[in-house]
Amino acid sequence: MRAELLIAKLLMKTIGKNKAIGILIFFINGLLIFALFSGFQNFQSQQAIITKYQYESRKDWLSNPDKHPHRMAHFGNFAFRKKSTLSVFDFGMESFLGNTIFLEAHKQNTVNFSEASFSTGLLRFGEISIAMILQVLFPLFIFFLGFNCISSERENGTLKILFSQGLSRKQLILGKIYGLIGVILGIFIPLMLVFGVTWAALEKSNISLDDAFRLLLITIFYFVYLCIFCVIAVLISAKSKTSKSALTSLIGIWLILTVALPRVSQTVGKAIYTLPSKTEFSYNIDKDILKVGDSHNPNDPYFKKLKDSLLVTYKVDSVQELPFNYAGFQMKIGEEISANIYKQHQNELWLTYQKQNIFTKIMAFFNPFMAIKNLSMALSNTDFTSYVDFQAQAETYRFKMAQEMNNLQIKLISNKAKSSADKKQIIDKKHWEHLEDFHFQKSGIIQVLKNEAISILAFLCWILLLQYFIKVSSIKLRII
Repeated sequence: MRAELLIAKLLMKTIGKNKAIGILIFFINGLLIFALFSGFQNFQSQQAIITKYQYESRKDWLSNPDKHPHRMAHFGNFAFRKKSTLSVFDFGMESFLGNTIFLEAHKQNTVNFSEASFSTGLLRFGEISIAMILQVLFPLFIFFLGFNCISSERENGTLKILFSQGLSRKQLILGKIYGLIGVILGIFIPLMLVFGVTWAALEKSNISLDDAFRLLLITIFYFVYLCIFCVIAVLISAKSKTSKSALTSLIGIWLILTVALPRVSQTVGKAIYTLPSKTEFSYNIDKDILKVGDSHNPNDPYFKKLKDSLLVTYKVDSVQELPFNYAGFQMKIGEEISANIYKQHQNELWLTYQKQNIFTKIMAFFNPFMAIKNLSMALSNTDFTSYVDFQAQAETYRFKMAQEMNNLQIKLISNKAKSSADKKQIIDKKHWEHLEDFHFQKSGIIQVLKNEAISILAFLCWILLLQYFIKVSSIKLRII
């Protein structure tokens, strides 16, 4: 181990003396600082906007005057999803998926108000986040640091001298790997410390155990990810005849892993598991609802049969004689029908998305970039699963809101009211307070790790695979 550490120190010293690399490190640190503080600034701005409109939405709901409860159901409410503080580290899909849903009776709306919908097309090219720099730029930086770490020794003829002094091939390779990791840690550890301190300050030291564990796992997984590229750089340098060919090979690998494979996997996944258009999706839901029963159609066979059965059960001749408001009861049953059918179609849609995502997750076995991307977004609560959870929770809240208004109509609105202006059609506004505000609950860390089991397994496979290649390279390393 002493020999490996000496080799590592020598490599770190050599890299430290290189002025070009010093400029590159300065540039990367500048990018990281910019990403850190612009991320926190954007987070605070977005949180302030969401908090403001969430307050105004609640205020508008409570300030409604006495009115018919079904009108309140159509007045609607808003569901807001506050950003996770760890989204400062990895923006993930936050900018494209939106954070607000308008909730109303009989209708399921989509999530709106994403940053992408208000921005220019430049956002499509990506955003500068800490995660993006670590995922994309750091591997390239590592390759520039390590492309000639062994090939230059061969070109200069110093390999013969090193081996003649009793150094083994494995010690040389491990020493170079440790040296590269040491240089990277000199940037990575201070970065995570600064992020942690700034994050704690933003949260006013009120950090949950779940979030603290998330940040710890993010740090560990990114460390493993960067180590993988350090090993790749050294192994390619050991195998290449010249430093030039090593650099060419490493740049090619970087382009394939960070650009080509992610694009190809997404395209193939979409081609294999196709999705219906928004129009087709809505049409299929409406068609299935009409097959069961339309609560807005007085001549609908399903609801006519339901009405007749109620008249027989209560032994009355008309709905006006029923001991409850029939229109509200009809709306309640209609809401149950439409909500159940919507959930069926929505679950089928999510299943297709899940199949697409599983396909891209499997690609992590061929590409560590995909593994860290999935893990980073999941731990930062900015992945697609978080979006699905938000929409599901919002739909549960929407259904509860609609049914509470329907229940108020059933219990408090008279069947004998002559017009909408009749006082019998209006209830006291105090009832609006009974509906609690919406609060999104993110998944716990255990569930996140279960969802990302494939990505974690892919990382373990990469570690075992590279250990094998280190062993093979230690045997086949050429001196000349």
